[in-house]
Amino acid sequence: MNINKSIIGMVHVGALPGTPKNCLSVAEIIEQATSDAQKLEKGGIDAIMIENMHDRPYLNRKVGPEIVAAMTAVATKIRQVVSVPLGIQILAGANKQALAVAHSAGFDFIRAEGFAFGHMADEGMMNSDAAELLRYRKKIGADRIKIWTDIKKKHSSHAISADVSIGEMAKAAEFFLADGVIVTGNATGEEASLNDVEAVKAVAGLPVIIGSGIDEQNIAGFWPYADAFIVGSSFKIAGNWQNEVELERVQDFMKRVSNLRKNS
Repeated sequence: MNINKSIIGMVHVGALPGTPKNCLSVAEIIEQATSDAQKLEKGGIDAIMIENMHDRPYLNRKVGPEIVAAMTAVATKIRQVVSVPLGIQILAGANKQALAVAHSAGFDFIRAEGFAFGHMADEGMMNSDAAELLRYRKKIGADRIKIWTDIKKKHSSHAISADVSIGEMAKAAEFFLADGVIVTGNATGEEASLNDVEAVKAVAGLPVIIGSGIDEQNIAGFWPYADAFIVGSSFKIAGNWQNEVELERVQDFMKRVSNLRKNS
């Protein structure tokens, strides 16, 4: 997958079976997710990532077989109805499970948290899993699936690694064989610090992806410094991640991107 200046649209899969907010059947969840994916593709995005963000509160690393099964069902159907590259994240930090689903469904990448360095997430302490995850990828024959990892991840405290700069974290992720690094703001929908993005871009030999807060108004400022942009809230009705994708918002955003590409 060539991610040069790619726009990656988010599908926030409905609350899955067994989670506190679940109220839909798996078939209904698949219908909603595929509808969002098709609107994103029609709007002109370059790739799509799916995520179980409605499953709050999130488990720490270990999710049940019902989550893996449901996400596989969703992923497989989406792979059938869209042609763009696809990725997946399973919250929270269920990186092995995401890799297994990606491998089974024919996806192209995963978003991993807690890959290098430990941090205190709102789910609790999360230690690095890079060594275990890459060995698992090798074991199941999934080397073609890229692993993009968050550094100084949103919704987390990084006090225990406060003496490690975000640039050093990016270099550590690269040393640990990540395929890309993701820079975010402090929470979903909050834009990243441009200083952080520049610092990572200056030292990383990996693609740098912005993972939160990108919208039609601020993308121009970040455009020169990142290789890809994950967009979620901005594509949803009223700019709220909990709502469905609004095609017109996607199209307006991609017109802005088209202008940036012409002038680059």
